[in-house]
Amino acid sequence: LVGALIIGGAFAFGQGGERAPKAEEPVAVDIKDVELDNSPAVGPKSAKVSVAVWFDYQCHFCKQYETTTLQEVIAAYGNDVRVVYKDFQFLGSASNDAALYSRAVWDAYPDRWSEWFAGMFEAGPDSEGTLNLAAMDALSSRLGLDVARLTKLRTDKASEYQAAIDADRAEGQSFGINGTPGTVIGTTLVAGAQPFASVK
Repeated sequence: LVGALIIGGAFAFGQGGERAPKAEEPVAVDIKDVELDNSPAVGPKSAKVSVAVWFDYQCHFCKQYETTTLQEVIAAYGNDVRVVYKDFQFLGSASNDAALYSRAVWDAYPDRWSEWFAGMFEAGPDSEGTLNLAAMDALSSRLGLDVARLTKLRTDKASEYQAAIDADRAEGQSFGINGTPGTVIGTTLVAGAQPFASVK
């Protein structure tokens, strides 16, 4: 399915991507080795194909990839695909704040998380626009989410959320990901904001 039809050569950031400091050379990857249960996701756990995407909230290429390629994947494959969003927050503290907030939304409203995530990218990524607590609270309120509940979760479970965020990034680095977006589909690592034609 998705993994079987990946076009070769996706390791280059030819369609754009933002790089972290250089890590080790890419290693063999397999979606079976990815932790898929502890991060926000869109699609059923019973999906035939799982796709893991490492991203940063301040990465403009991540916005491009999310609003074009990944939405096309979801539209094309429906419940046959599950997209798991893995944190790779390396572009500053605002990115990490957004990741912590995201974990609270996923914890409290898993069925509404995708709406919140889409809202985050609608006006950004922009640390002055969407990546501050006031803007995230406003977004949550606009979606009818309980801001007080989300604030309490972020406070009470800050250490747990941070550990999960750090684990996502470390896992991505272990697969040779050193920038965003980075995607594992089947046994292929897709680097950068590749078009739908390259991942379908």
